[in-house]
Amino acid sequence: METSNPPLRRTKIIATIGPASDSEATLRRMMLAGMDCARINMSHGTIEDALTLYHRIRKLSAEVGRPIGTLVDLPGPKVRAGSFGPHAVHLEEGRQIRLVPGEGPSSDTLIHVNYDDLLRDLEAGDRLSFGDGAIDCKIEGVDGDGIRATVTHGGRLSGKPGVHIPSDRLRISTPTREDLRILDAFVEVGVDMVAVSFVRSAHDVRRVGTEPHPRGPLVIAKIETRAAVENLEGIIEAAGAVMIARGDLGNECSIEELPHLQKHIIRQCIAHGRPAITATQMLESMVYAATPTRAEASDVANAVFDGSSAVMLSGETAIGEDPVNVVGAMARIASRADHNFDYAGWSEDLLNLRMDEPSALDRRLTDALTMAAGRVSNDLGCAAIMCITRSGFTARAMARFRPEAKILAFSPDERTINQLTLSWGAIPLPLSEFAPNEVMVNEAIGVAKARGHLRPGDVVTVIAGTDARASATDVLRVVHVS
Repeated sequence: METSNPPLRRTKIIATIGPASDSEATLRRMMLAGMDCARINMSHGTIEDALTLYHRIRKLSAEVGRPIGTLVDLPGPKVRAGSFGPHAVHLEEGRQIRLVPGEGPSSDTLIHVNYDDLLRDLEAGDRLSFGDGAIDCKIEGVDGDGIRATVTHGGRLSGKPGVHIPSDRLRISTPTREDLRILDAFVEVGVDMVAVSFVRSAHDVRRVGTEPHPRGPLVIAKIETRAAVENLEGIIEAAGAVMIARGDLGNECSIEELPHLQKHIIRQCIAHGRPAITATQMLESMVYAATPTRAEASDVANAVFDGSSAVMLSGETAIGEDPVNVVGAMARIASRADHNFDYAGWSEDLLNLRMDEPSALDRRLTDALTMAAGRVSNDLGCAAIMCITRSGFTARAMARFRPEAKILAFSPDERTINQLTLSWGAIPLPLSEFAPNEVMVNEAIGVAKARGHLRPGDVVTVIAGTDARASATDVLRVVHVS
């Protein structure tokens, strides 16, 4: 359904920063083009270089005058092949290859794999893939110090491509010791969010061990294994947000199953009030092309219609030819999808969705008041819903109802402000401090007017805590802006 007044873009954009986009000039233009959150992928480069990039993003965010979230993506137990050298190697279908544990060079007949338990963990009949599914092979059996395999889907490999081993075979735990070393460095400088790779259970999320957000980073669980899908509810409950990493997830399930898993994961995130990020190959052709394919545009729009809080760009902005153009294209597609979003139908659909039913009174109270705030704002045609929040939970709870009114999310905590760059529809705005409700509401209205979000005569719905001591959202009021 189209609304008479098109909303601002509500779906957030995460852009991966790499060699094509790490300069100050390009980063600034990406921020102005619509990037809400910058992803630092720790599968490549050094901690020192990544920290330098982090501080550059922080500096530019202050200069452009809008919060830009920082997300460090931990590499996890990433298994890679030994280098194929400077030239790509073609492996045709039916070729017999040999896999050997180690760090040595690889060729079109012998591939080294940096996984010590390779011979012990793989069995005849297992499927292995290289380079995010570019090449598939079938394990025929173990033979002495190596494994015999047959290429079942051919292609070209270069550099040190990733090797996908079925997650139920891997003995490596998540997060790895290297993950925790990286995490310590970024927690020390105050990173906003951390993504944990190859999560298989809620225990993997809890092993991160950081303080709960916003004192610590918001922990994002990447759903990219069959085990994660099977343990989805516990993982969502343990995490602050979820990323649907369709690359590796597509290696663990059939391709026809993947779209349905995406919808299922998003719906479960909505039920639990967690942001859901849809990632991988969203505008892949724009690594080289000036415009996306029609299928890619539809993919992004459908991710919005499914209820994604954010959509993510990977190689498109990390190594692509025009990262700024990619962000702009993503922003236009997402904005149009937000404009055509079925807000009324979404509200009805939520009634049929089994919502999370927390036992804690504080969460039940917040959920009840955010649901009521959505109804009040729609019935009265409010210009905005003002969420005054310490941890961001109130704004995230409000976002799952997808109100037509703007969500203005106020907090005196800078990290909460940055973490809300991931949440659907939330426009993060600063408050000076937590104070009695009347004081906070007056300051919030003043900030919103000064930044052009409200004007005299507007009617707004306000949800907040009574004061700084409130542990839940326990106030709902309607205010006429003077």
